[in-house]
Amino acid sequence: MRSLLVVAGLLFSASAFAQTPSVQERLNAIADDPVALRQAVDAGKQVTFFCTNCHGENGVSVIPEVPNLAGQNPAYLLEQIRKFGSGERKNTFMQGLIKVLKDEERLQTAHYYASMPVPPSPANPALVARGKVLFTKLCVRCHGERAHGGELYPRLAGQQIPYLQVSIQRYRDGTGIRNDKLMAIATSTLKNDDITAIAHYLTQLP
Repeated sequence: MRSLLVVAGLLFSASAFAQTPSVQERLNAIADDPVALRQAVDAGKQVTFFCTNCHGENGVSVIPEVPNLAGQNPAYLLEQIRKFGSGERKNTFMQGLIKVLKDEERLQTAHYYASMPVPPSPANPALVARGKVLFTKLCVRCHGERAHGGELYPRLAGQQIPYLQVSIQRYRDGTGIRNDKLMAIATSTLKNDDITAIAHYLTQLP
């Protein structure tokens, strides 16, 4: 009798677990509900108070070498938060901050930053034209025609030039902590002047 009760308890627990929506499902459910989305965005603004020193009050970075979080796809942001929390992405400072966030706060953070606009930055017109050609040839397949990214790839439009330059160079040279085979291949032939041109093209995109 005791064993039957144990089995029944396990089955019940498994069933309850299966019915619990995943964090990703919860993210989508919030996005589909205007009231819930507004609440999540408002709460996210409060949750991210400790991010403002680097990423800016509205997700537009105050440090040129630090990425903008504003305008990113919420699913992409949520996945990066998960990776920092699990240690898949290595940054002692970021890992320490993210580990204190509960699942609901992570959802709120992702929706808050995704809702923020990204202002384009000034760029050299001559470099923009050259950068567009290179971007279209090497990057558009993953990052999209307007460089807005998506669930799997980051938004590059509106990022600041120093951040873009450093990030692309690290992928090309294999010196960063985020090694990626596709990025290594795509950037392998780029000279520093090419990278600068791409950065100028991307920074002025709305």
